[in-house]
Amino acid sequence: MRGLKLGSKIIFVINSLVAFLLLTSYILPYIPPRSFASLSVLSLGVPLLILFNVAFLIYWLIRVKKQMLLSLVVLLLGWNYINSMYKFSSSEDVKDDSDFSVMSFNVRLFNKYDWLKDKTVKDSILDFINKEQPDVLCLQEYPRSEQVKLNGYNNFNATYNKGIRGGQAIYSKFPIVNSGSLEFPNTHNNAIFVDIVKQKDTIRVYTLHLQSSGIETDVEKLKNETSSHLFEQVGSTFKAQQGQVELFLAHKSKSNYKTIVTGDFNNTAYSYIYRMVKGDDLKDTFEDAGDGFGRTFDFKFFPMRIDFILADEDFVVNSFKTFDVKLSDHYPIKTTLSLP
Repeated sequence: MRGLKLGSKIIFVINSLVAFLLLTSYILPYIPPRSFASLSVLSLGVPLLILFNVAFLIYWLIRVKKQMLLSLVVLLLGWNYINSMYKFSSSEDVKDDSDFSVMSFNVRLFNKYDWLKDKTVKDSILDFINKEQPDVLCLQEYPRSEQVKLNGYNNFNATYNKGIRGGQAIYSKFPIVNSGSLEFPNTHNNAIFVDIVKQKDTIRVYTLHLQSSGIETDVEKLKNETSSHLFEQVGSTFKAQQGQVELFLAHKSKSNYKTIVTGDFNNTAYSYIYRMVKGDDLKDTFEDAGDGFGRTFDFKFFPMRIDFILADEDFVVNSFKTFDVKLSDHYPIKTTLSLP
């Protein structure tokens, strides 16, 4: 830091800390939350760490200072992280006869508790779905007390099923030949699946709703939370998610069908949870064909992507879209896939 003024030295110290935290975050997808829950919490802040490092890079670049190399090197080492956060290209949503579309949307109980002032949220969601006409529709936080019938669709868990929790539903324009639920212990969350038949292919579709941290998204309410309580709460959530993912993976391993996994993971693409669900045989459809930040959750501090559609490597991802519609605290996402 020789030759820097005092103010610049302080900025570089802060820069070094932020760069170190981002560098540390690169190992988080490989550390089970049960082993180091407190450290795994850092994965939630990765988008912010990336943005801070970009800001520091620009700051030093404008001043033509070699200190820019610190953030530049750290960002380049984590290029895949940036690719998960922001896409510089997009694809058009054009379908032919071999394509089919999959949508995932956490509908937040159709605004049952009036989180949004609009009293017509449920009707607006149905209008949106009817307009988009996805071939497969996966809903999370779906209340069976407010059951929805969609013309032209088969469904699973949209009405009462004995022994299976509500909260999720899958609709399909294709025949459903098998279905079931993975009931996670000690929680209201679960995962459901259907096997659908498209032409000669049988495809398994899962939708997951993993444990929620329950963190306030309102800035004023969040100020009242202590950092120690937040770390403890999120760490406990990530441990629960690990157990839920292990149950899911054990179930998925028994299927030989090409698989699509959708849902609200309540975790980011920089986490152990995401890496385990994605594995080596699935690809993130946003990374293949998305555009922009791909924000799926209404979080005030930075763009957060916690809803995903992952598809078997055999699928071709033709398009991906995040819809900027304010009908929930989540934003719907849709991809168009085909099998070669």
